[in-house]
Amino acid sequence: MQLINTHYEPYRQQRLKHWNDVANLLDTQTTWGNYYHQRLAQLYQFLVAPGLNVLEIGCGKGDLLAAVQPARGIGIDFSAEMIKRAQQRHPHLQFICADAHALPLEEPFDIIILSDLLNDIWDVQTIFEQVAKLSAPHTRLILNSYSRLWEQPLVLAEWLGLAHPTLHQNWLTVEDITNLLYLTHFEVIQHHTEILFPLSIPLLTSLANHYLVKIWPFSLLALTNIIVARSRPQCRSLPQEPWVSVIVPARNEAGNIAQILARTPKMGSGTELVFVEGHSQDNTYATIEQAIHAHPQRQCQLLRQTGKGKGDAVRLGFEQAKGEILMILDADLTVPPEELPRFYEALHSSQGEFINGVRLVYPMEQQAMRFFNLLGNKFFSLAFAWLLEQPLKDTLCGTKVLWKSDYEKIAANRNYFGDFDPFGDFDLLFGAAKLNLKIIDLPIRYRERTYGTTNIQRWRHGWLLLKMVLFAARRIKFI
Repeated sequence: MQLINTHYEPYRQQRLKHWNDVANLLDTQTTWGNYYHQRLAQLYQFLVAPGLNVLEIGCGKGDLLAAVQPARGIGIDFSAEMIKRAQQRHPHLQFICADAHALPLEEPFDIIILSDLLNDIWDVQTIFEQVAKLSAPHTRLILNSYSRLWEQPLVLAEWLGLAHPTLHQNWLTVEDITNLLYLTHFEVIQHHTEILFPLSIPLLTSLANHYLVKIWPFSLLALTNIIVARSRPQCRSLPQEPWVSVIVPARNEAGNIAQILARTPKMGSGTELVFVEGHSQDNTYATIEQAIHAHPQRQCQLLRQTGKGKGDAVRLGFEQAKGEILMILDADLTVPPEELPRFYEALHSSQGEFINGVRLVYPMEQQAMRFFNLLGNKFFSLAFAWLLEQPLKDTLCGTKVLWKSDYEKIAANRNYFGDFDPFGDFDLLFGAAKLNLKIIDLPIRYRERTYGTTNIQRWRHGWLLLKMVLFAARRIKFI
């Protein structure tokens, strides 16, 4: 901070005069940057759900802050001229004239935005330290920064009068930013490249900025990098352990029910089993009733599914569950119930916010998964990891764990994707990715079935999965 006090003031005064002058230019001039900022607004609208508490540092005229429709929006900029225009344009939002190196706020926000700010500030690490003070575990820091490959094209654009002039810039790589985030106790959740062609020309602009910019090698030429980060989890002890609900979709699984009640461990302050029976052709429903009666010490619910498919069963179980943590346990017991405490610890310790079981790390029992099923799982895992911008080694493992509060957010934003998923796995994965939750893979030992036959139909369900890839590409990747 002493370095900033000694050397920062001349830098600050130069920047302050520059951005006040730019604010005055904005009243009379338009530039090619209009399309660029419109496209940024579209991207941030995808990343930020409406109705959150949002802070934008370096807000300029406040247009981006307004675009994400916050319940409470605060914009900060050190240019008084910019702040004056922001207040005129968006009187329903709050704007503060302040230096980002010393933020005059204390309360945490859901979303903190730094759009095109890092290139122009004195000390990026100090800015991140300031942001860290306003971050809770659920806070998401979203930033975008110019790629250095565009240094000379942007200079040329300014010389031609196509863009507003800038002063000498910082040119940070994604690796530079990631390292500075790490030093200030943040971790990157996802990173993607955006905007290959920053001009509005029919067909060409859409092709370049919605599709080509996502594909190598065109992605290397992108104008801006968008990074989503969260505070790194700290070791902490909560005053009370949460209650856990284990949802067990069960169709034709009568022979496994007794083991589920006997083997599922107690977790947190208490564990309930929520059985959802779905149109079984054996006596699964009656068997569950008998097993619950035989284990009065266990907290249990038994629901009868009216819809179809595992996805519908999971939703019903989640809606009726009483726990703060939601788990899915397939009734075929190919994932042993004894593995569930590992999922609990990974979520409870904040190592991840969506814990995804992975069957493809440890060797499987010989008949646990057929060869073509294994190939299909590996292909679709690679595809979805690329689409969701987070590492996913196995999308179809039935065991997934998350906080109920996060599931409620996924359900509230489900209209974006619609009712598209008969499996249930992708409804949750896509929803978690859309909310920028930290997804963690947790390896398990995958077992053979000991009762009944699989409900998976390899080729029909494989075709459905391929359609899921195309769906995710359209709704998540190529937006």
